[in-house]
Amino acid sequence: QVQLVESGGGLAQAGGSLRLSCAASGNIFSLKDMAWYRQVPGKSRELVASITETGSRDYADFVKGRFTISRDNYQNTMYLQMNSLKPEDTAVYYCYVEHFSAMLETSLYWGQGTQVTVSS
Repeated sequence: QVQLVESGGGLAQAGGSLRLSCAASGNIFSLKDMAWYRQVPGKSRELVASITETGSRDYADFVKGRFTISRDNYQNTMYLQMNSLKPEDTAVYYCYVEHFSAMLETSLYWGQGTQVTVSS
């Protein structure tokens, strides 16, 4: 089992910044792709950014140039630096990881979510 703990959410003003962290712990063998998703009430969860084990990054168009995803493979931690925040970035942000076990099994894990609220 892998546990994910997110932190860094909160309240920011439009134009401000926040940094989210997602720390993985437990019986970790290998973390493959990692990603941040977000969800607002009444809407589907949407992909914000993803990063592969080797550091290749991909971003949703609505955050390109403003958000930066990164990871520390030694600390099993992923980050999302969010700059130039907009009120429409308000959502619950979830981290997501793909874990590859020593038994060659892939499991998917979600964090509990952290609220980000951007005021205008």
